[in-house]
Amino acid sequence: MSTTTPPRQRPNQATRRGRPGAAPAAPASAATGRNSQRWLPWIFLAPTILGMGLFTLVPIVASVVLAFFRWDIISAPTFVGFDNFSEVAQDPTVRVSFLNTIVFVVVAVALQLGLALALAVMVQEKMPAWLRVFFRSAFFFPLILSAASVSIFMRYLFNEQFGVVNWFLGLVGIPAVPWLTTPGGSAAVVVLVYVWQNFGFSFLLFIGGLASIPVETYEAASIDGATGWRKHLHVTLPLLSPTTLVASVMAIINALQVFDQPYVLTRGGPGDSTRTAVMVIFESAFQRLEFGQASAIGVLLTLIIMAITAAQFRLSKRFVFYQ
Repeated sequence: MSTTTPPRQRPNQATRRGRPGAAPAAPASAATGRNSQRWLPWIFLAPTILGMGLFTLVPIVASVVLAFFRWDIISAPTFVGFDNFSEVAQDPTVRVSFLNTIVFVVVAVALQLGLALALAVMVQEKMPAWLRVFFRSAFFFPLILSAASVSIFMRYLFNEQFGVVNWFLGLVGIPAVPWLTTPGGSAAVVVLVYVWQNFGFSFLLFIGGLASIPVETYEAASIDGATGWRKHLHVTLPLLSPTTLVASVMAIINALQVFDQPYVLTRGGPGDSTRTAVMVIFESAFQRLEFGQASAIGVLLTLIIMAITAAQFRLSKRFVFYQ
């Protein structure tokens, strides 16, 4: 009687490894590759993160801490609590500088946004494509120039004795205007120079906002009888409100930190008529070596900027319309 031997079965890979039914393990090289890919984005982000932490976060924290100390960079810092803030509140120069800054922001931002919007509407609707490209570049060009160099150039243009502006005024019989030696004239020059150099950014924002408004909306408004200014009042301005919010927020933040134009043009004078908050910070820190007081003024200015920005976004819920 013969005995039949059953065929020999080959064990599968999981059985050979002692784990019945388990999936095959990934090779070590694949796991290493996944780990390297996980760290790769952080390696590329590391220079930016380190740069922001070293040159942005650390100075902010140091400035806030220094506001509670008295330090002249020569002797050791002395903790004084809120004395720097009380001294700042009682300093008439600081109060005048903050008042000048607020008035400057109101006038300069209104002119900047109004001029930028008017020119954007004119360029976008009234000009051919090739002229649009030219004017976009021309209006944005002053923004890439150094504010200090522009202010030096403008200081010569508005000079009372040999300035080109007074020369042109003399051609039409207007006597020489003391632009930079009177409070009203110097403030007007600072505002004009600042607006001329900075309105190009708001102009480009409005150009982008106008290009995003559907043509069908204007066609529907025309069918309903809206023409000219009514079309812009009831169509352009509401649909442009998100762009206006962004432009106004950025314009106000930049204007609150104005320094180059008044410092180069007038040195804050005559008197304190054009002295701004950032100028007082500069003078306190680098002329009088009162770094604690300068930090306290900087903290107050930062809080004002944050409060105004928060109020703008709060009010935007009522006045900003999204498509």
